Amino acid sequence: MDEPQAYLNGQWIPASAAAVSVGDAGFILGATVAEQVRTFVGETFRLHDHLGRMRQSLDIVGIDPEMSTDEMVRIARELVARNHRLLADGDDLGLSIFVTPGIYPSYAAVPPAGSTVCLHTYPLPFQLWAEKYRTGQSLVTTDVEQVSDRSWPAGLKCRSRMHYFLADRRAADIEAGARALLLDGQGFVTETSTANVLIFRKAEGLISPPAEKILRGISRAVAIELADRLGIDFVQRDLTPEDVAAADEVLLVSTPLCLLPVTRFNGASIADGRPGDVFHRLLAAWSDLAGLDIAEQAERFARR
Repeated sequence: MDEPQAYLNGQWIPASAAAVSVGDAGFILGATVAEQVRTFVGETFRLHDHLGRMRQSLDIVGIDPEMSTDEMVRIARELVARNHRLLADGDDLGLSIFVTPGIYPSYAAVPPAGSTVCLHTYPLPFQLWAEKYRTGQSLVTTDVEQVSDRSWPAGLKCRSRMHYFLADRRAADIEAGARALLLDGQGFVTETSTANVLIFRKAEGLISPPAEKILRGISRAVAIELADRLGIDFVQRDLTPEDVAAADEVLLVSTPLCLLPVTRFNGASIADGRPGDVFHRLLAAWSDLAGLDIAEQAERFARR
């Protein structure tokens, strides 16, 4: 039987055999630089943008993957080609790319051999968000703050994410199905655990927290591009929870799901509690860009 493949430290192996050592610094310390990419119609979406951001993150933490960006592009595309053929017609993949410093010296009997580089794929878990294109997502604030930029730069995409885990657990305790909206130490909006946040106000247009204070999401950039094409103004400024509560629309943007509406915040409805016109316009434009109906695909394969 055909089995999905993975790429680990220079070798093509069955995905079921892909494993990181318990002595790896990525496992011990969470010292992992990672990117999540998705496919549309079997083709990677904005792969070069993701790998450009990964290279910046690797430079920040000083990890050398001993592989050029061009080589990583080649491997990523080959992996997707090998594994996409195993899917049903119309289905798509998530692609995970991660790099760690390798074996943590304190856990090594011999000198560490270099970084760990892994690429693997997975069928997109559409069941986690398919219905939310229609019903919307609920957000709440909790007492868990976003990591300060004195700990690491906001632009570093890494897997040291205990604060995300704790925030989302507390959010679910507050309201079933809710996710956490993280604030910084000054009480300003940053992002959720896996998505950038945008709000829409008729008087201003689409509004994002300042780019220098958040992870600059690839999907955030796509949403801004599409808003420009649609003639929707875009601004960046500090946002408070009160701004979110008073918004005409609130949107989440991230790679797997692309765009979701937020219809509840801290127990109250956003506007009339339904996905709004700007959400529908942006999602339609994104679907045109992707070459498929994003919400329809999610609904169809949520039942796989």
